[in-house]
Amino acid sequence: MTRSSFQVLALLAGLTLIWGTNWPLFRITLAELPVLTFRSLVLTAAIITLYFVMRLRGESFAVPRGKWPMLLLASLMNLTIWSVATSMAVLYIPSGHASVLAYTMPLWVALISFVVFHQRLTGRLLAAILIGAAAVVALMVPNFESYAGAPWGLFWGLFAGFCWAVGTFIVKRTSWPGMGLSLTFWQVVASWPPIVLGAVVIDGLPTHLPSVLVMALTLYIGTIPTALGTAAWFALVKLLPTQVAALSSIAIPIVAVLSGILLLHEPLSPLQAIAIGSTVISLWLALVPGRSVG
Repeated sequence: MTRSSFQVLALLAGLTLIWGTNWPLFRITLAELPVLTFRSLVLTAAIITLYFVMRLRGESFAVPRGKWPMLLLASLMNLTIWSVATSMAVLYIPSGHASVLAYTMPLWVALISFVVFHQRLTGRLLAAILIGAAAVVALMVPNFESYAGAPWGLFWGLFAGFCWAVGTFIVKRTSWPGMGLSLTFWQVVASWPPIVLGAVVIDGLPTHLPSVLVMALTLYIGTIPTALGTAAWFALVKLLPTQVAALSSIAIPIVAVLSGILLLHEPLSPLQAIAIGSTVISLWLALVPGRSVG
């Protein structure tokens, strides 16, 4: 392997670890902070971090003419709704389970490709969708008995994955000439006003300061997983073939589940373990092309 190959693998391993271990931290921070207030602080830290990174790299902040409407729509799907939906999901179900639901994004991509863009649904993709749907049901059935708000957790988790899929199509099918890290920066910036406004209107102004631990974790989530993690993701998309980059998302919910068990002692029944394994198989079928015969 070349040195660049090792660098890519190191970046991929780091991103998987950072995004996977990020999920249990949501539950810790949301124990003291309302959802929108938490996300407002996270996005503020991410904006500041990305701004200084772009300044240090000497990158342009310019947005090509006519791209703002698609940029705002991409921000709405990739960051605004994702941020709120994933935070809401972990309030109702274990963080690891919520991550598995949110990372069904490739399955939503396959369905949208078939329904909206009339792309052929291969046998592998059909099997992936059916196995993925069965895995989601198996994952959530025990939660319906253990958590009163489990149906809401199911909704928010899947909704996050669906919106991420829509946002992925918007980014992939739009030309962004001359935009590097600025594509990430402006999506984060665009998501900031509605979430901050929602925090003021719904959560109200803070009446007390959270603990030092929660503030430190919130700052970490904003600077590392949200800002630098997202930048690393786009770097991987550029460095790797599309399917290889997408395949890397499979490992993230596995790390999230293990992190939730280790850090928060979240439950994992045999049925749920099978469901998570089935989700991995489903995503593998959806993302990895079959070998041609002959």
